[in-house]
Amino acid sequence: MKLTVVISYYRAIDNLKLILKGLNNQSERNFEAIISEDDYNEETITFLDHHKHLYNFSIQHVHQHEDKGFRKNMMLNKSIKKSKSEIIAFIDGDCIPHKHFVKEYIQNCEPGYILVGRRVKLGEKISSYIKDKTCLKRLNLLSLIFSDSKCVKECVYNPQFHLAAKLRGLVGCNWGIRKQHLLDVNGFDEDYENPGVGEDVDIEWRLQQIGLEKKSVKNRAIVYHIYHPRTYTHEVVSDNMKMFEQKKKQRNIKCINGLKKLEPELVSR
Repeated sequence: MKLTVVISYYRAIDNLKLILKGLNNQSERNFEAIISEDDYNEETITFLDHHKHLYNFSIQHVHQHEDKGFRKNMMLNKSIKKSKSEIIAFIDGDCIPHKHFVKEYIQNCEPGYILVGRRVKLGEKISSYIKDKTCLKRLNLLSLIFSDSKCVKECVYNPQFHLAAKLRGLVGCNWGIRKQHLLDVNGFDEDYENPGVGEDVDIEWRLQQIGLEKKSVKNRAIVYHIYHPRTYTHEVVSDNMKMFEQKKKQRNIKCINGLKKLEPELVSR
C-alpha cells in the first residue's frame, strides 16, 4: 500500500459517491481510502455495506459514536492511526480527485516536505449537474471554462512544469505528507472544536517548526470542490486564530491533545 487518502466527511452522501467514483478512476491503484466521518450516520454505513465491494481499492470507514459537534481533528487523528501506508493525502468530503491525484502524491512525496495542492471551485450550476447525473465527464478544462466555476486554471494538469507563481499555504482539502512527520508533531490538535485553522494553519506551522518545507503539487494533484454555501462564520475563524496565536507563544510543537494525550511539562519545545 503506497498511499492512504483520508476523506474528511460529514452528511453528504451524494458528494461521497462522486469522490469514490473519482478514486475508482485513478491511474495508480496502489492505495486505500479512509472515510473519516465526524458523525455516526446509518446512511453512510448502509451505503458502504452495499457498495464497498464495487470499488477497486480498499475502503475503511472511521466514525464517531455520536455527533457532538465539530471534532474533525479527532477523526483525522483516528484515521492516521488506522492508515496502512507511509504516505497520507488529505481531502475534504466535497472534493473530487483528478484521475492522476494518487499517482502525483506518490511520486512527489518525500521525507522533509509537506505537499500542498489547490482546488478548482466548481460553480453551483455545474455542481448540481454533476450530482444529479453522478457523472464526472464535465470535469475538464473546456467544460469548466464555460461553466460558473472559479479557479479554473487549477484544473490544468501539467506534471512536467511547475506552474505555481508562488508557494502558498496549506489548505486542509488537498495536502499530503509522510506519516512519520505527523507522528513527530503528535498529529492534529484536538483543542480546535470549530472549523478553520486547526486542520491547516496550526498543523502547517508545527510541521515547519521541525524543519519541513512546503512543495507545491498545484496542477498535478488536482481536486474539484463541489459548491455549497459556507457553513461557518468569520467570527469562528477569528476565535480559532486567537487560540492559534496563544499556542504559538507556548511553543508546543508537539500538541498536547493530539494522537497521544501528553502532559504539558513533558512536551519537547
